[in-house]
Amino acid sequence: MEKRVMTDSKRRKGLMAASALLGGVLVLTACSGSDDKSSGSGESSQSQADAAAAKKSSQADITITPKDGSDNASINNSAAVTVSKGSLTGVTMTTADGTAVPGTLSADKTSWKPNAQLERSTTYKVAAEAKDSAGLVAHENATFTTVSPANSFIGTFTPEDGSTVGVGMPVSINFDKQITDKAAVQKGVTVTSSSGQEVACHWFSTQRMDCRPETYWKENSTVTLKLALDGVEGASGVYGVQQKTVTFHIGRNQISYVDAKTKEMKVTEDGKTVKTIPISAGSPEHTTYEGIMVMSEKYKQTRMNGTTVGFTDNDGKAEYDIKDVPHAIRLTNSGTFLHGNYWGAKSVFGSVNTSHGCVGLSDTKGANDTTTPAYWMYTHSIVGDVVVVSHTGDKTVAPDNGLNGWNMSWAEWKAGSAV
Repeated sequence: MEKRVMTDSKRRKGLMAASALLGGVLVLTACSGSDDKSSGSGESSQSQADAAAAKKSSQADITITPKDGSDNASINNSAAVTVSKGSLTGVTMTTADGTAVPGTLSADKTSWKPNAQLERSTTYKVAAEAKDSAGLVAHENATFTTVSPANSFIGTFTPEDGSTVGVGMPVSINFDKQITDKAAVQKGVTVTSSSGQEVACHWFSTQRMDCRPETYWKENSTVTLKLALDGVEGASGVYGVQQKTVTFHIGRNQISYVDAKTKEMKVTEDGKTVKTIPISAGSPEHTTYEGIMVMSEKYKQTRMNGTTVGFTDNDGKAEYDIKDVPHAIRLTNSGTFLHGNYWGAKSVFGSVNTSHGCVGLSDTKGANDTTTPAYWMYTHSIVGDVVVVSHTGDKTVAPDNGLNGWNMSWAEWKAGSAV
């Protein structure tokens, strides 16, 4: 009996070992992939699963620009959401603090854009939803940050859009950053005229560029300025953000001729003298600049203080401080004006040069007397009109002192172009 028991015990252990070994072989066989038929069945199953998943996914393909993660994005119309193989059903755009950005969906529901220019140095979040023809929904999200003021530049320009100006008004652009790649920036600026006149641009510095034709603009023409500076690298790591078109109109051709020797100013329109006005130019101690000057600003009344242009007494006080100079028209940045004068004797106009460098015309205090020469000149002038000053004994005004680039020859002017 004892021997049989031992034998049965050994038999059971043997069976268990065989079973364990067989189980290991079966597991190994199942995981080895050596069975071609089994492998083919696995691929077929995966393909079927992929196909089934594809059938359940929307075919609508949403694209958001700028791309997710952009940190130097344009503030102009580059922000957009578009979809192919579907229609947009919802788009939200917000700033990082949750402020909504209004936008417009196209009539065919395939694109969306914000209604206004974006802010610089701002993070925006966009969430978009679309459906395909089967009604299946797709989603897309993006977050981007617009270019910072430190990494972008803008140009402040004159004249203003829609304005009417005189024949001498150049396009003048002042950039808020130094431009080292002038050629790249200049290529992004075009100025054309309905008159067909050739227009050239001239760099006065790394931050100022003016554009004009060889001779004055043709009267009654239209000039168009196009700024395509969005994304243009004006200096290392500094990009333009402007993308706009400006149109202004040229009025009648009015040119005034100031003669400090005869102490008269002849005002011409379309080549004909329409008025002769007695004037008082700069005194022998404070002569007026000579040359071609363009009216850049007009003030019915303004304050003129000698300290702002270096005219002070020995005690440091201003040689003059007149708080209500009437009918003042700026001719230079340095302080040359054509203006009314109510404090001088009427007898000086046409007979004596007494000013500190300006051109004075007889006027009345308050700027409301419609009978004075200064009132007539002020009301008959527009920004961009030309004033030519001669016989003062002073030097010719610097071309960049105001809008006075006409004092350069055409060859000199074009030599200042970067393209």
